[in-house]
Amino acid sequence: MFIEQIYTKCLAEAAYYIESNGEVAIIDPLREVEPYIKMANERGAKIKYVFETHFHADFVSGHIDLAKQTGATIVFGPNAEAGYDIYNGADGEVFNIGDISLTLLHTPGHTMESSCYLLKDSEGNQHGVFTGDTLFVGDVGRPDLAVKSGEMTQDDLAGFMYDSLRNKLMKLPDHVIVYPAHGAGSSCGKNLSSETTSTIGEQKATNYALQPMSKEDFIQEVTDGLLAPPNYFFKDVMMNKNGYESIDVVLETNHKALSAQEFKKEIDAGAFILDTRKPEDFAVKHVKSAVNIGLNGQYAPWVGAIIPTDAKIVLVADLGKEKEAIIRLARVGYDYVAGFLDGGINAWEGEETTIHDVSAEEGVELINNQSNLILDVRNPGEVELAHVYGSQHIRLQEIPSRFSELDKDAPIAIYCAGGYRSMIAASFLQKEGFLNITNIQGGFGKLKHFDIQIVEGQSC
Repeated sequence: MFIEQIYTKCLAEAAYYIESNGEVAIIDPLREVEPYIKMANERGAKIKYVFETHFHADFVSGHIDLAKQTGATIVFGPNAEAGYDIYNGADGEVFNIGDISLTLLHTPGHTMESSCYLLKDSEGNQHGVFTGDTLFVGDVGRPDLAVKSGEMTQDDLAGFMYDSLRNKLMKLPDHVIVYPAHGAGSSCGKNLSSETTSTIGEQKATNYALQPMSKEDFIQEVTDGLLAPPNYFFKDVMMNKNGYESIDVVLETNHKALSAQEFKKEIDAGAFILDTRKPEDFAVKHVKSAVNIGLNGQYAPWVGAIIPTDAKIVLVADLGKEKEAIIRLARVGYDYVAGFLDGGINAWEGEETTIHDVSAEEGVELINNQSNLILDVRNPGEVELAHVYGSQHIRLQEIPSRFSELDKDAPIAIYCAGGYRSMIAASFLQKEGFLNITNIQGGFGKLKHFDIQIVEGQSC
């Protein structure tokens, strides 16, 4: 028996390769499927099944392409309805892979089709369970993504999850390994751990959602403090349900070098300019009206939070990084890239600008002199732990809908935790006509070590 977790940090997503006696199962694959096929070929094995724990909202799964290229069967749990051929497994149904097996456990709650897969080894021992977005390390899946108007509320789904956890997963032996679909950084839960595996026993001891409580208390716990999901979640769900263009076709269409003149023509036609370089490089020089979301961070999820899902995008990237930028966009359903600036930023011949980018020490001077509006773009939980006294809070995801609350004529200094999110916010505000913007490098992680007034334990 061979198991490999294939973890993609920028998406906080875990896919799984499971093999026994030359037969392979893939669970929750990413959109680009070549790595799974390559691994199976190198090991002399054949992919037999592609198991989906549910219709994913935070990324486009590779299940359709993988099935087409390998002949594997796509397996979903009960209630799943797709626009392509799938096999709906029944609760308790067993699927054999070589000498081992996966038993489908229908666990509605995150979505109604959500299912986990219990792995038994060649001796029939319960080894691990692939929990998708039902159970994470330290958290459970949010119950608000599959709400249907007039049919299902988030409280209804949370009630189903309560039953699924207690009647299915918590009854497994304590030694069973928990293999979740996501880790810290995912928007599919509220407070996921950075650990990417655990055990049933550890989760029963430490996971807040698995502690003794009534169903009513559980519903309150898992729904309290849920933030609105990014808009791209709803697009990705529909792509995963109805089908999508092959990743090879997307790459062939989108990986297109544009001259400066062609690039400008796309901008004039309304294309969204996405600059994928590091924040410090963007600050020095960038195309006017570009938004910076760097490849060095959680690039694709932040694109999904900031850029309209139907936008036509043109890219500015470091040389040699263009293909990576396009693939990572496709992972979250952004398939409409008109091309990239051939030669990178140094080839640009049109309007360009900069963003004032200062060290944390210089940022402290701005804060203490009260010469700027100080904008905190972190998440509410981060702000409640500690924030700069007098700062205004608008979380980054809400900047596109709330920038009208800010004075375009006022100087604004922006911070996040480390400087990545604040540059996204700074570039977006600059695009919207805010001309006196300062980004504070190092963010709150650096600022808190200087002599400034910090507020702990309340919102700003």
